[in-house]
Amino acid sequence: MGKYTDEEIRKFSKITCKIVADYLEISPMAVSIGMRNNLLPIGFAVHNEERYSDSWSYHIIAERLIAYKYGRISGVQVQNIEKSLNTIISQFEEMKKDLLLY
Repeated sequence: MGKYTDEEIRKFSKITCKIVADYLEISPMAVSIGMRNNLLPIGFAVHNEERYSDSWSYHIIAERLIAYKYGRISGVQVQNIEKSLNTIISQFEEMKKDLLLY
C-alpha cells in the first residue's frame, strides 16, 4: 500500500515527484522521466532552459494522479481533453475579438 491516501494527495498544495513516487510505489526518477516524455499523464513537465542552468519543473494535478492510479485515465484521454479545451479557448478568443470590434 502506498504511503499516501487519496485524500492526503488532494490536500497537498504542491505535489512533488517524490510524493507521486511514494503514492504509486515507483521511483522518483521513473516519475520525472515519465512526465518529461509524456508517458505519465498526471500533469505537466516544463523544461527550463536558462543561460546558466538547465532544469525541469513539474505541475502535478491531484485528480489526474488519482485517476491514473486506478486506471481511469490514459494518455489518449488526456490528449483528447486538452485538445477540446484548446478548441474552446480559441473559440472564446475569437468571440472576444469580435466583441471588441463593436
